[in-house]
Amino acid sequence: MDVTILSLVDGQPSCGPRTQVLACADALSAGGAEAKLTDAVDDAGIDAVLQADNPIVVAADSDSQIRAVLRRAVRIAAPAPSARGTDLPDDRTVADLPPLGVLPLAQTPELVPALGLPDTPETVANAVLAKTVKRTDLLRNDGGGVTVHGIRLGGGDRPWRGKIALDDAILTDGTESLIVGVVANADGYGTIDGLPLCDPDPTDAKLNIAIATPVAKRGLFRRKTHIEVRRGAGRAVAITPVDDVPFIEDGITGELGRKRTWWMERAAAGWYVDVNNP
Repeated sequence: MDVTILSLVDGQPSCGPRTQVLACADALSAGGAEAKLTDAVDDAGIDAVLQADNPIVVAADSDSQIRAVLRRAVRIAAPAPSARGTDLPDDRTVADLPPLGVLPLAQTPELVPALGLPDTPETVANAVLAKTVKRTDLLRNDGGGVTVHGIRLGGGDRPWRGKIALDDAILTDGTESLIVGVVANADGYGTIDGLPLCDPDPTDAKLNIAIATPVAKRGLFRRKTHIEVRRGAGRAVAITPVDDVPFIEDGITGELGRKRTWWMERAAAGWYVDVNNP
């Protein structure tokens, strides 16, 4: 069996395999597999690995690197709307994505503990060799992206406003000040600055949404402000900001200035896991 260990390189060739990559390759070889070490500097390089049909281990420091591979996997696997077949269930727009192993490098991506994935070169290699796969939900959005962990909107010193619709329910109509909002798939986005927002489960076929807004109430001697959290879970959420709002999505920062919709793809992502802890 050939196994590809994929390292994502930011725009230029790497200086050589990392220690963790070499250790994982040795463990794969000891188990009878041939490890192929590959660098990808762009989407075309990722696509070539995905289309080779070998088991893949992504050597990663962050969630964003894992997301980059899944985004290309979705592009390859998703049919055009006009070519959608009858074999896809109603709650899926993409076929099962190929399973991935995740090999932590200098830093451990937050997804590794959140999804209970193996975290050493030897245990990652053993999981791939055992071919034990755990499938989890994945979020897609109408901007062509995917989200594995979650999105945080706002959360800084500047309140923001936006209309947020979860399936058929309106959580806020855009007239209220919001402190923070999250769309979560895994638990790393469930708590922000000590404030519990939601308790997502990446295997329940639902995305979780929560917003925190300041609410003022008149007390006996003065007005008091407390934080109200509204929560919900469903298939899709549409967020239309009134003004640009900063966000963090799987570790990537940006600003959202237009309506964006995220929806759930049930059990679309696959991960190699410890055979004793699937």
